[in-house]
Amino acid sequence: MGHWLVIDLEATTEEGGWPVEEMEIIEIGASLVRADGHEVDHFQRYVKPQRRPHLTQFCRELTHISQQAINSAAPLTSVWPQFERWLVSHQPHLQGWASWGAYDKRQLEQEWQRHELSSCLHDINHLNLKRRFSEERKLQQPVGLHTALQLAGLQFNGQQHRALTDARNTARLLPLILPLESHAKRMTQR
Repeated sequence: MGHWLVIDLEATTEEGGWPVEEMEIIEIGASLVRADGHEVDHFQRYVKPQRRPHLTQFCRELTHISQQAINSAAPLTSVWPQFERWLVSHQPHLQGWASWGAYDKRQLEQEWQRHELSSCLHDINHLNLKRRFSEERKLQQPVGLHTALQLAGLQFNGQQHRALTDARNTARLLPLILPLESHAKRMTQR
């Protein structure tokens, strides 16, 4: 049975939001799960932003990440290679990686380019669970993670807007979507 990697990022922001180009990763959370959503392993690290190392009050309140945690964190150029080393042992079993929406993928691609980092995730299929969930439920528009869990009859576990917690909650929705993915693949292979 293959594994899925569910990634969630927290990034610098201000009330009203910043464009993705202005945001920097401050926390990486990844939950490696089986197709049934059961966690096999996980990765979590804080990341020190380079352009705006001081978090806004809004960002600290939203994420519950302290300035002290960020001050003692390493920059992405040090953290990302740690992530890649962690992931390499799991790569042979990896079917794909997923996130709630397209933001996490776009943010990672932007940061890889900005810092000239390489990633094995480039060559692995990405699944936008937010879009797939809304398609499967025939929703008028995509919903947030908390609402999606409620629609699935699940409660959010833990503190929202923390990377590993959000990744783990996202992974709980994976079993509801993956049967559709494997069915769609079988239909296209006929």
